[in-house]
Amino acid sequence: MPCFSCGARQTDPIRGASPWTRGVRDETQVLICPDCRRTHETDLDRCSSCGSVALICRLGEVECRSCGSVRLARGDGRLAASCAPGLADEVEAALARVLRRVP
Repeated sequence: MPCFSCGARQTDPIRGASPWTRGVRDETQVLICPDCRRTHETDLDRCSSCGSVALICRLGEVECRSCGSVRLARGDGRLAASCAPGLADEVEAALARVLRRVP
């Protein structure tokens, strides 16, 4: 996945943690390169509880990594455009099949 702002591609860091960060913009998970990080953090969604930009978006929920607040993603069509229809149901069915086989 490229940087949401400049389109640069992420490369593996030589050592240590990656300087790239994750964020949520218009209820979609995005990556931010180190160069764009300082200038584009204001373009990211913010937590309604604490105002942090440290959000993650997964399976219809947005979670704040700073305060732990979790909310449902808005159902105004933006999330549906980024996910295949019925994906949550398919994932749930697949997990049920796999977990039943585990002794």
